[in-house]
Amino acid sequence: MKIDTRRSRGKNAWAAAMALLAAVPATALVTFFPSPVRAQGSPPAAATANVKHPIVTIKTNKGDIRIKLFPEEAPKTVENFVKLANKGFYDGLMFHRVEPNFVIQGGDPKSKNAKPGDPGLGSGGPGYSIKNEANKQLKHHRGAVAMANAGRDTAGSQFYIVIGKTAPHLDEKEPDGVNKYTIFGQVITGQDIAEKIQVGDRMLKVTVQTPK
Repeated sequence: MKIDTRRSRGKNAWAAAMALLAAVPATALVTFFPSPVRAQGSPPAAATANVKHPIVTIKTNKGDIRIKLFPEEAPKTVENFVKLANKGFYDGLMFHRVEPNFVIQGGDPKSKNAKPGDPGLGSGGPGYSIKNEANKQLKHHRGAVAMANAGRDTAGSQFYIVIGKTAPHLDEKEPDGVNKYTIFGQVITGQDIAEKIQVGDRMLKVTVQTPK
């Protein structure tokens, strides 16, 4: 199923996505642990020993979601997300799309003063786009955080969090090795909160803590 910055294409697309997800074995599910224990899909500790990993906290009305960012995997994507978060771009925005056992999606600035289901919701961005990047280690395991887009090099501010099950079909790459959907983070605590998010729930505050 395409993780688009536009609205869902309807029941047929949803049924196709669910058929793909149903084929993923239960053993592919991820068990989450607080750092420093590595969640499945995160780069090996030896490869990231000297890398500073920002920690994002998304405060919602249902609790906090904490995300570890991986600049060694997606430097430009992480830089863009941190820049937007530090400007307060995400504060007050809605999770405008929820696909059970698949993803929750937010980051559209049009959602700040919108209501769920408003026309055009899910088509907004920061006014520019960033390029897709090539992930070396990260995969679309449960809790993966990646950029939504409407095609290659069209991502801007909208992102999604994988919920329920792994989504290996989203790990597809372009012929030159660039990911079709750039993963840049992994939920380390609050995955249970992410699983409870409903359309219309909001990001009350998004903050970034960068280790010194």
